[in-house]
Amino acid sequence: MNRQVRKLVLAALFAALSCVMTLVIQIPAPTGHVNLGDVGVLLSGWLLGPLWGGAAAGIGSALADLLSWPAYAPATFVIKFAMAAVAALIFHAGKKRANQRLAMVSGAVAAEAVMVGGYFIYESLVLGVGAAAAASVPFNLVQGAVGGVVGVAAVLLLDGGGVLDRLK
Repeated sequence: MNRQVRKLVLAALFAALSCVMTLVIQIPAPTGHVNLGDVGVLLSGWLLGPLWGGAAAGIGSALADLLSWPAYAPATFVIKFAMAAVAALIFHAGKKRANQRLAMVSGAVAAEAVMVGGYFIYESLVLGVGAAAAASVPFNLVQGAVGGVVGVAAVLLLDGGGVLDRLK
């Protein structure tokens, strides 16, 4: 199969996965609940690279917001695209020089920092809530921690079964 067609199909799959994981899989947390959408975002970046993974993550996550919190959809597209791209770039650069797992964890941490900072900026500047946007930072930190930990665990589980080799 043509490599670009394969990436397009996988990007569509990961966009749907990110959307469903955001809307359907909700975990109770001290801050309310967290979703597993960031797992789909990180997997998109790591498996598809910065462009295809970013597009899949941005589109799927923005679609979830269009269905639940429409005011956040434009920011979510940009933030989730950036998250997947950052995760992919750090992972692919780091795996050449260091431990693959360390590169993956570093990519996840950086991507989740993009998410926390991105939503803070969007809420404070675009939505106009100013410093009150800081109230969402603890929730986003919990969301990021869960997404990063589950994302790394998912890749390690998939890698153990040889799934990742078949996706390349």
